[in-house]
Amino acid sequence: MGWKPLVWIIDEEWPDYSVETGLLEEAFPGCDIRFSGNDYAADLEAFGAEADAVLCQIYVEMPRATLERMGRCRVVSVFGGGFDRVDTEAARERGIQVTFVPGYCVEDVSDHVLASLYHANKRITAYGEALRRGIWGAQAVERPARRIRGSVLTVVGLGRIGSATARKAAALGMRVLAFDPYVSDEAFAAAGAERVSWEQGFREADFLSIHAKLTPETEGLVGARELGWMKPSATVVNTARGPILDEDALVAAVRDGRLAGAYLDVIRTEPPVLSDPVFHCPGILVTPHISYLSEQSFLELRTRATTNAVRVLQGLPVEDSVEAVG
Repeated sequence: MGWKPLVWIIDEEWPDYSVETGLLEEAFPGCDIRFSGNDYAADLEAFGAEADAVLCQIYVEMPRATLERMGRCRVVSVFGGGFDRVDTEAARERGIQVTFVPGYCVEDVSDHVLASLYHANKRITAYGEALRRGIWGAQAVERPARRIRGSVLTVVGLGRIGSATARKAAALGMRVLAFDPYVSDEAFAAAGAERVSWEQGFREADFLSIHAKLTPETEGLVGARELGWMKPSATVVNTARGPILDEDALVAAVRDGRLAGAYLDVIRTEPPVLSDPVFHCPGILVTPHISYLSEQSFLELRTRATTNAVRVLQGLPVEDSVEAVG
């Protein structure tokens, strides 16, 4: 009889877990697969402390206190391209590998950014009231938008998704500015982006797209000062992580007319508190952290996350290990 590990899946996102269970059963026939929601404290007491592997949604907190309870755990595999809610230092101390799924949704998130730019520009859904009032033609447009071609997009963070966004925007004829002190001039050139100073990027932007990683250094990176540099006609797009952007400062700027609007696929509290002001500010459109989703990305995310856990349990190397990215 082969080894039958206990695999704990902590998630509330998927309608079913056939992909995950199929891969786990293939690797470890008869393995014990348990499920929990995001609030997993009771299950940690009941069975989670005995888990050999954890697969968890990107929202799920995996702090030191949890990891120190898990004496058998060998891997925490995150369903996502980030791992900021896992205490990686505590995991390392206990010999627990942390894995994630970088790069799986580059095309999807960058497409979402461009869709946001076009929505801000063309306002396709904004004319219902004009039609109800019988207004047709140019009279329905309060203020003509500036053409996308020739507009300025500033990209904060020129990693995989930031670079893809920059390349697509450049192909549309936009002038692309970018700020990323960790990326080479060659990478800027390949992305079709012009390296600018921090302040210049905000001052010149018609659109600003945030693609930085969330770290202690980047929390609150884009705040009242930066938003104050921007044109009143400018729009902010955030598909990275909510805490990078000072949400209170953003709401105040849009509410007071100092910024045209924002498109947020991530917010500071996820899952959200729907009473937060960001949901009640005209000019700010929030989508429920779905920019990464396509048929292809969804399958790749689930397959790679599960395969990462399987390979660690099998003692095999994993390219998606957090250790590989420092």
